[in-house]
Amino acid sequence: MGRSRTGTVLALGSAQTLAWASTYYLPALLAEPMARELGVSVPTVFAAFSGALVVSAAVGPAAGRAVDRLGGRPVLAATSAVFAMGLALLSAVSGPVGLFAAWVVIGLGMGCGLYDAAFAALVRLDGREARGAITGITLIAGFASTVGWPLTGALEAEFGWRGACFGWALLHLLVGLPLNLRLPPAARQGPADPGHPAAGNASAAVPLRPALCLATVFAVTWFISTAMAAHLPRLLMAGGATFATAVAIGSLVGPAQVAGRLLEFSLLRRVHPLLSARIAAVMHPAGALVLGLVGAPGAAAFALLHGAGNGILTIAKGTLPLVLFGPHGYGQRQGMLMVQARLAQALAPWLFGLAFDRWGPGALWLSAGLGLVGLAALLLVSVDRTEPAGR
Repeated sequence: MGRSRTGTVLALGSAQTLAWASTYYLPALLAEPMARELGVSVPTVFAAFSGALVVSAAVGPAAGRAVDRLGGRPVLAATSAVFAMGLALLSAVSGPVGLFAAWVVIGLGMGCGLYDAAFAALVRLDGREARGAITGITLIAGFASTVGWPLTGALEAEFGWRGACFGWALLHLLVGLPLNLRLPPAARQGPADPGHPAAGNASAAVPLRPALCLATVFAVTWFISTAMAAHLPRLLMAGGATFATAVAIGSLVGPAQVAGRLLEFSLLRRVHPLLSARIAAVMHPAGALVLGLVGAPGAAAFALLHGAGNGILTIAKGTLPLVLFGPHGYGQRQGMLMVQARLAQALAPWLFGLAFDRWGPGALWLSAGLGLVGLAALLLVSVDRTEPAGR
């Protein structure tokens, strides 16, 4: 990776860390104080957050088209301003209407400024050679919760939840915007490679079966990831772990995700990304099996397997569409493939919560079964239909 590409990865990875920390990971610490001051329930705050995810799904394809046409720098730089506006509005809300309105603005930013747009920006710059750069930014942004939760907690303790939201808004203007402006301008996009399934028009039709398979895999992955983020400590405690143990084991998921991405960056980069995705898809069901058979003593193994698999699959969301369909029209296609995933993500805390209330620890078999559905979808895509893995 050359010096200029390394600088791009560092800048974009840092901007993505800020974006994820100030949006996706914000409600975990601020939902309760928000609800208490605004006179609403905590589920209402999470409903507003789910609404933001639905908005992000709706705008994703348009954001991808914008990156295809303009490159990543103007789109991501504008998104920094949108994030700042949404968080500033959130810091000033006085009731549920304002709460939902602020999260709608933040949802617009999430649809245009998280991984999908960042991946598309890298593909516009590096084409088929973007796999390493995609892995690089996910390695950096994998620490979003590690950085974001302590910083949010410190800001809330010092300035209250409103001050925390306003502080994140300032960081987007003072840090995120300059970082996104450091991205190189994208060259004018040439015609697609002759003979490639995506050749010709950037929005040309792609083979239906692999597209449906990828959409299924991404939806399953986002559902499992979000469900575990919302319910893992409660799930472990229902299985016999103490509160302290459940929190400690839950904290292993983040490092395991980064470890999985390091594995992808080192050993698995030598194999086709479809094969590494299949390996990753087995990990959550395997961890669920260990936890189901062993109980609380197997909780750490479950957390490590789940985290590592999720870390690798996050990269696969960027690399599989690239090798299957090529770089031309990547942004729009990525946005379309992720619509179902965003909707699944929005519904996951509620649906898995219902399953947990009904079945207790047995709800884990729901996520394990969905993981196997994702594996089956990956097995339906043939390696010989894709491009070589690349360097």
